[in-house]
Amino acid sequence: MNFDIPRDLNDYLQELDEFIDREIKPMQAENDNERFFDHRREDARTDWERGGLPNEEWEALLHRAKRKADEAGHYRYASPQSYGGKDGTNLGMAIIREHLAAKGLGLHNDLQNEHSIVGNNVGLLLMIQYGTDKQKAEWIDGLAEGKLGFAFGITEPEHGSDATYMETHAERDGDGWVINGCKTWNTGIHKAPYDLIFARTSGKPGDGRGITAFLVPMKSEGFKVEEMLWTFNMPTDHGTVSLTNVRVSDDAIFGGEGRGLGVVQHFFNENRIRQAASSLGAAQFCINESINYAKHRSPFGKPLASNQGIQFPLVELQTQCEMLRALIHKTAWQMDEYGAFSVSDKVSMCNYWSNRLCCEAADRAMQVHGGLGYSRHKPFEHIYRHHRRYRITEGAEEIQMRRVAGYMFGFMDQRAPKGVSES
Repeated sequence: MNFDIPRDLNDYLQELDEFIDREIKPMQAENDNERFFDHRREDARTDWERGGLPNEEWEALLHRAKRKADEAGHYRYASPQSYGGKDGTNLGMAIIREHLAAKGLGLHNDLQNEHSIVGNNVGLLLMIQYGTDKQKAEWIDGLAEGKLGFAFGITEPEHGSDATYMETHAERDGDGWVINGCKTWNTGIHKAPYDLIFARTSGKPGDGRGITAFLVPMKSEGFKVEEMLWTFNMPTDHGTVSLTNVRVSDDAIFGGEGRGLGVVQHFFNENRIRQAASSLGAAQFCINESINYAKHRSPFGKPLASNQGIQFPLVELQTQCEMLRALIHKTAWQMDEYGAFSVSDKVSMCNYWSNRLCCEAADRAMQVHGGLGYSRHKPFEHIYRHHRRYRITEGAEEIQMRRVAGYMFGFMDQRAPKGVSES
């Protein structure tokens, strides 16, 4: 077994670093764009006059960076070559996302809103795999370029993590459907022209089958954004929406009638392993910064680094990083070799542990840095606020642990759900 990072991937990391230094850092430095990354002025990202939505200048800057990255051939790394990508692997994405996150916050990579010069384009992945010919013709180019996207209407106010207990329902009406219900935590709903709404079309609560995904235009009559949800880490792009007798045609069905939940499960593993790698990178950044500070800070006449009370907690965190890194790399490699569903238990292990580890590393960095670490002169409180959400939103850690237990005790199969392709 060879645990070295592949040579071509190592070379690509260097190419990305050079691109960041040459193209992205100057863009971040111009026109006071630094205010969006200055932890004391982080408030600049939020437009309080528009209900806490992302500042338009902030989002325009992110869009410029993506365009620049796309022109250089980086943004679509994970996409097939036929769509302008590099056929990037799960292992490659994991290594890249950890590498970028470990560099700290910046225009190259800002995990508050999943922005990165190497895009994690879940919408494109799903459209290529499950879109009809008509949907692909309408969506593929815009999704590939990062110019077009849709929100995900999965979670419901009364049911949270239980996606099979869905009160939103759709009934056949002639050659179309009528949808009624409510969805919450629709990320990106403030800009998306469509919301991918999951509704029960057959079966009973708790059934995995019988849930259908519909691409619903935001401008549909009866579709309403009820509120934008303010969070621990503003600005907000998460909305609660209601659907009252919203009518769509059969063409709106995405992934087949009654097979919506299985389609979503296809991207869960790929998304979760990449997010786990990002949290690992952020944790490593916190540890690295703490080590450097402890070497130079000298209260009572000696460096903090000479105290075991400083050393030992950081040793434990670094040990966890090394073990987790090995598991993430192995899991991502196995996903590439055997399919996304072949290691679902390992993906959940990586995901819940990395998110917890990142929060612990950020908290320890605050402690090592003392009052400065607690202040907004350092990024640790921002990192903590952001990554704390992933212990809930990426599949709550309790759900992830339950998933692992399901495989351990034989309650679940390590196979793709029926109707879901591994290719």
